[in-house]
Amino acid sequence: TLSGYCWPFQGSRSEVLIRLPAQILPIAISIEHASMRASPLGTASSAPRDFTVCVSLCWVLGPGTWLREKAGLDEEGKEETSLGTFSYNVQSKPMQTFPLQNGIPRAFRFLKLGIQSNWGKPGYTCIYRVQVHGKTA
Repeated sequence: TLSGYCWPFQGSRSEVLIRLPAQILPIAISIEHASMRASPLGTASSAPRDFTVCVSLCWVLGPGTWLREKAGLDEEGKEETSLGTFSYNVQSKPMQTFPLQNGIPRAFRFLKLGIQSNWGKPGYTCIYRVQVHGKTA
C-alpha cells in the first residue's frame, strides 16, 4: 500500500455507506491503512482508530418507508442494526480483520462504516481499503 493513495476525509469522524456487489450475510470486515514504515513521516496518525459497522434495509428503500417487514426494522423498531464497535491498532498489521459481533440471520446489500476517531491527526483520516467478508445469499 502506497502512503497517500487513500480515501481521505476531513477530521476524525465520518461514515460511508458501502454498496456490496450482491446480497451478503456479513461475517467480518477488514480495514487497511499504510504501515508506519511506508509513511514518509514514520507515523500512522491518520489511521482510523475506533469504528462501527451497521446494516439496514431502510437505506435501500429510502426514508419514510412504513412497511415494517420491508423496512428492515427489528422487533424494537430500530432502523439500523449494529454489527459491532472495533478498534484498529496501528502497531499491528496494515490489513486487520474484525469478526462482526452481532450475527444477523439475513443478507444485506448495504453496510455502513462509521469512523469515530483516528490516531491523532487533527486535519484528516485516511482509509486505504475496506473488505466485507461473508456468504452470498
